Amino acid sequence: MNPAGSLYGRLLAWLTLPLLTLGALLLLQAWLEARATADRAYDRLLDAATLAIAEQVQWQDERLWLDLPPAALEMLAGDAQERVFYSLVDQQGRHITGNARLPEHSGASAASGDTLLYRDIERHGMALRQGIRRTRLEDWRSGEPFEVRVAHTREGRDALRLELLRSNLAGILAMGALAVATLLLAVRAALKPLTRLRHAIRARDPRTLTSLDLELPRELAELREALNELLARMRRVRANQERFIGDASHQLRTPLAGITARAELALRRQEPEEWRTALETVHSTSERTARLAMQLLSLTRLDNPEYRPELHPVDLNDCVRQAVRDHWVACHQAGIDLGADCLPSPLRVAASEWQLQEALANLIDNSRRYGAHHITLGALSDPPRLFVEDDGPGIPAERRLLVLRPFHRGRDDGEGSGLGLAIVDGIARNHGARLDLAESDSGRGLRVEMRFPEAPT
Repeated sequence: MNPAGSLYGRLLAWLTLPLLTLGALLLLQAWLEARATADRAYDRLLDAATLAIAEQVQWQDERLWLDLPPAALEMLAGDAQERVFYSLVDQQGRHITGNARLPEHSGASAASGDTLLYRDIERHGMALRQGIRRTRLEDWRSGEPFEVRVAHTREGRDALRLELLRSNLAGILAMGALAVATLLLAVRAALKPLTRLRHAIRARDPRTLTSLDLELPRELAELREALNELLARMRRVRANQERFIGDASHQLRTPLAGITARAELALRRQEPEEWRTALETVHSTSERTARLAMQLLSLTRLDNPEYRPELHPVDLNDCVRQAVRDHWVACHQAGIDLGADCLPSPLRVAASEWQLQEALANLIDNSRRYGAHHITLGALSDPPRLFVEDDGPGIPAERRLLVLRPFHRGRDDGEGSGLGLAIVDGIARNHGARLDLAESDSGRGLRVEMRFPEAPT
């Protein structure tokens, strides 16, 4: 399993990102705190050193004089053996004594009283930390002001800063490891209900469509309800399929049984005329059975939710003319007047031409079987629609929705299979069209219209 493509991996990635950001901020803060702490500690040493030196300054022979003990400088040179520099400067800025001429501080002249100033300097390629104490003699003979300048290298500061950072880093790493472990356990525990749901689905019998009954958190409960709704729809689809298969088996069994019985009866007779009559009956029944099988195949394909017909611009006038040409001979032989009522200009819709021809064929066959003498096919605009109108017995208004169901006949006389209007309704739904059944304009018969949503420009 690819962690980047899993929910577990995505949760870890999104939760680890703020943890890494927080860890980086903690490291930055630890580094800044370690540097500030090391500077404060060594700045106090500078403070003590400048104070010790200032206490040793005296006034002798009308000038400043300093006898510096070695301990005053040794207090700055710690374990890192930093180099220490100092300088005594009078009020006029003249160097009196010291082991280095250290630069002055721009803010030292503005300072008053006993003031200590700090800054970072560079001398002969060495980074130094300098402290300047501006004070005056505490002597009854003279109150001469002066400056004590002390600087040392940064080895001790850097070593202390790294030591403090290492100690803080150990704590940060320990907290980070604890946070990562807690995060892993929390994500795994949060996804455990999803794992239980997956195991429950995998353990189900593929033939079982009962609802899932599993205690889940609110977010996963919504997913469970969606699955249960899908299972309910699948149960309805399976029930419809089982009912359709039962009806289809019954519809096919009846003519096949008739053919078998007629053939057995003819085999017992010796007269050729009876054989001919039996063959004509078998031929007629086999034709109806073949048409029934074709209608069952068409209806099965139309009821497939994954079936999507390939739609092209089709002229409805051409469909009407083609349907009249295909069925004119059969209707003429049956004494039926079949005509067309087309528009003078093309009327195009996005459709599957063979499906429209199938719908018109079923409507013409229904009208012919149920006693129509005049059948009119036509196309209308605004909105674009096909219509088939006849002068037959029609269908009562309360039964017009029932006849759209498979195997529901207008009358029980053995004619037809009850699939024609169901197939037409399926074709209309595949095209996003609406099928309307109404009384004929003449007041007798049936008018069937297929209304399309729009005509493409």
